[in-house]
Amino acid sequence: MRLNLNRTLFIVGVFAFSHCANNSDPVADKSNFTKIFDNSQFNASYYPVDMVQTPDGGYLILGGRSLTTSSFSGTYIMTADAFGNFVSAQEVDENLVDPIGNILTAKGKYYFFCMTAIGLQTQLIEMDATGTITNQFNVGSSYPAAAAQDGNNFLLLSYDNGNKLSVMSKVGPDGTIIQSKGYKIGAGDDVEAPIIASFVHTGRQFPFQAGKNSSGQYFFNGFYNYTFSLVFTDLSSNNPLGVVQGQQSSGGMSAVLPLEGSTYSIGTFNFGDNYLLPSSQINSNTVSSASDLNGNSFPELVTNAKVKIVPIILGAKNYILYGSTTKSKQISLYAYDKTSFKFSGSKYLGFSNPFEISSMTATTDGGLAVCGTTYVAGRFPRICIFKISSSKLQDSFH
Repeated sequence: MRLNLNRTLFIVGVFAFSHCANNSDPVADKSNFTKIFDNSQFNASYYPVDMVQTPDGGYLILGGRSLTTSSFSGTYIMTADAFGNFVSAQEVDENLVDPIGNILTAKGKYYFFCMTAIGLQTQLIEMDATGTITNQFNVGSSYPAAAAQDGNNFLLLSYDNGNKLSVMSKVGPDGTIIQSKGYKIGAGDDVEAPIIASFVHTGRQFPFQAGKNSSGQYFFNGFYNYTFSLVFTDLSSNNPLGVVQGQQSSGGMSAVLPLEGSTYSIGTFNFGDNYLLPSSQINSNTVSSASDLNGNSFPELVTNAKVKIVPIILGAKNYILYGSTTKSKQISLYAYDKTSFKFSGSKYLGFSNPFEISSMTATTDGGLAVCGTTYVAGRFPRICIFKISSSKLQDSFH
């Protein structure tokens, strides 16, 4: 165990403010706001990886930042209060690079995975609600790609570049690997090249994901057998239980949300086009193709768009909510009734500057918080938060 000290920045948060109901109404100020976080380091780049709401109603953001000392992104941790006002930011030690989502929780602490710039060792970082790092655990040698919650443990998808494996692991909050299995990506430099380009941000950012379905099977969205695929496993064998194959690196799943049984809400991409499928039947014990799944095409989305899916309750109704980025550089939200899976409406976020989605989460007041990247003066990447109340979402989704 080794603990890296953070370098805390005393940054003056410069924010844009819109769609606020009433500046003198504390309830309204917390329910609806737009914040853009800027600083005086104009040549620096900051982007969000994931965001969670903390018990005090504020927001804890894990982000990345540009480094001159590494091809990988550095680690950046920021906090805001319940009104979206800037509280603190930390540029973490430059030896901790490539931070990935999701932000995870266990026993009142928050966690994320990253790796060391020297030695490329995966690290599990523990922090408190203020973003202060309280512990650090060495997990092993691999490139972390995606993480998810599994009770009080964590699921980690990583890439073993030495053995050319996509590795799925169950990890304890002390960094102990409980179970782990690797799955061959295939031989040849052409297979590995897009994976490495994704990690160092010189190519397509693949929608790596890890998770667990309603029947207890684990899954990962990553490379297997020459193709970006959705792979199901019980972590007892190096042979998958089932695979939904993509189109090499040009097609596959952009997001996966398990529902009940064999029903999933998913997004797919195929040679740049994007499709949203709020109700899709997937047999997790056989081999199939993502291109055979029928969905609605969304030509307004950017090529190979990042897609986020969350369940949300608005009033008395349950929705499946998709978030993505449009070609007009707004963040788009699409809602589907969780019972009928019929389209319920859309909402667009953003103004003036270009905006791109990073993550979104249902908030304790019944609303939604969306975290994204915007570009100040059109070229300086900065973190932003949109907070939308339940009533305003219900006005859009009916």
